Amino acid sequence: MTHVTTRWSFSTGERGRNRVRAFEHPQTGRIFLELYEDGRRKRIALQHRDREAAKAKAEEVAMALRRQEPPLGAALQLQTLFDNYLREVTPQKSVSSQSHDRRAANLFLELFGPDRQVATLNRRDWDAFMRRRRAGSDGRAGRVHGKPVGDRVITQNLKFLHAVLNWATMAGDGTGRYLLERNPLKGFPFPKESNPSRPIVTDEQYRAMLAIGGHVSPLFKLALILAHETGHRIGSIRRLRWSDMDFEHGKIRWRAENDKIGFEHETVVTEAALDALERARQEQQSIGDAWVFPSPGNPAEPCSRHLVRDWWQRAEASAGVPRVKGLGWHSLRRKFATELKHTPLKDLCYLGGWKEPQTVLKCYQRADEGTMREALASRKRLTGFTRI
Repeated sequence: MTHVTTRWSFSTGERGRNRVRAFEHPQTGRIFLELYEDGRRKRIALQHRDREAAKAKAEEVAMALRRQEPPLGAALQLQTLFDNYLREVTPQKSVSSQSHDRRAANLFLELFGPDRQVATLNRRDWDAFMRRRRAGSDGRAGRVHGKPVGDRVITQNLKFLHAVLNWATMAGDGTGRYLLERNPLKGFPFPKESNPSRPIVTDEQYRAMLAIGGHVSPLFKLALILAHETGHRIGSIRRLRWSDMDFEHGKIRWRAENDKIGFEHETVVTEAALDALERARQEQQSIGDAWVFPSPGNPAEPCSRHLVRDWWQRAEASAGVPRVKGLGWHSLRRKFATELKHTPLKDLCYLGGWKEPQTVLKCYQRADEGTMREALASRKRLTGFTRI
């Protein structure tokens, strides 16, 4: 006799009116709600496997249907959603991430409209956003807003939207309901660059730029040395304060609020980096929380990302370094990761400020002939084996 395993289910409400069923999927065990809207069956995936919580949610939805209220989250508008997220979540991120959140939110509001109901977002909107960003259009007829961007930037924008939608499925609205029942864009593919440009500065190019660095700006030369010796992002370097320096123990503290991924850590640094910092401290006569790279126009603020980009471009031209797409401050970060590929990944990640080793392997380290030759030269030959 064959025994059939029956999956758990729970039903509430009146049949033909506001009936709602919670049930477990027979293969995956995930819990869904099933209901009818406008005569059509609809299934909603819950983001948990808690049966009691599913029963409570089914009763809540059934009550809303009985009162002829809109489905959960159906009336939530894009402007309201972004306002809540930017007010409650964004301030917890780093300065650069906060700026990205605000820029990305404005992009989606321009393209979809502030009154757009979030639950109605769909695959056509997803694809339209990618097309318009690649074209530089804001979506309105006859208008061009900004420059066309690549897939990497588009992916960053869409990941922000995903984060906002996922947050809304867990954030309450103050009445015992969630802001959004489900992420309407879940599962859609992000764009991928087939051949992303990730060049690395050669040692000759770095030395050439270092030689003329002081003519561009003494602060540029210091930033160049720190980027080369620490492997950190220029965004974190330009926000360093003198109180972050531990000259006695040869360390630098990298604050979470200044880091793209919010990674608070402390690293040992080279003598070259310490010597450059010591010279700059003597020249600036600064201590405490003063900026290592103060803005020329306002010493109370760090120098801007636009200024450090201008420094790099001027140094490239003066040093005769060919202009190559992607060859900028970040290429020093790739140089750092590649030259230290023999270092244990855990140590390398900490030294350069990476959280995930996979990121280093996939995006930063490069194969090089010298390392491969060394590997072959050190290869151990098997002289025998034991039969098992």
